[in-house]
Amino acid sequence: MGYIEDLREIIGNRPLILVGAVVGVIDAHGKILLQKRPEGIWGLPGGLLELEESAEEAARREVLEETGVEIGQLQLVNVFSGRQYFRKLANGDEFYPVTIAYISKDIKSSTIRIDGEESIDAGFFDIRNLPEQTSPLVRMMVQQYSNLLK
Repeated sequence: MGYIEDLREIIGNRPLILVGAVVGVIDAHGKILLQKRPEGIWGLPGGLLELEESAEEAARREVLEETGVEIGQLQLVNVFSGRQYFRKLANGDEFYPVTIAYISKDIKSSTIRIDGEESIDAGFFDIRNLPEQTSPLVRMMVQQYSNLLK
């Protein structure tokens, strides 16, 4: 069992504050790496921190686990938090995410390998022509990334 599952055993579905990291991975052509989650929504690779893990370590780990892409250097873009990001999952779990958004152009290995569980597809997309089913939050983050790329 992981850290979040252990907490849920103790507190049930009550709201938690959970810290996560996402990465806008940008290739040499200026395209951004997106992953398609099982719900059919395209998003940035990322996930929640585990105990003893830094936000940077979590960001690199999640990109690798979910897409097979290995990255190096990260640049902080923004931190997203607040009541507007509140989530209630289908199983009743509630949480307020604190999402640390990074950008990385430091791609060590760009071979895409999806895990089939958290990601059902992944690819690099032109930031001006994202897939139709890209989440609104990701579209907002991509706008901030594109401002950094200018």
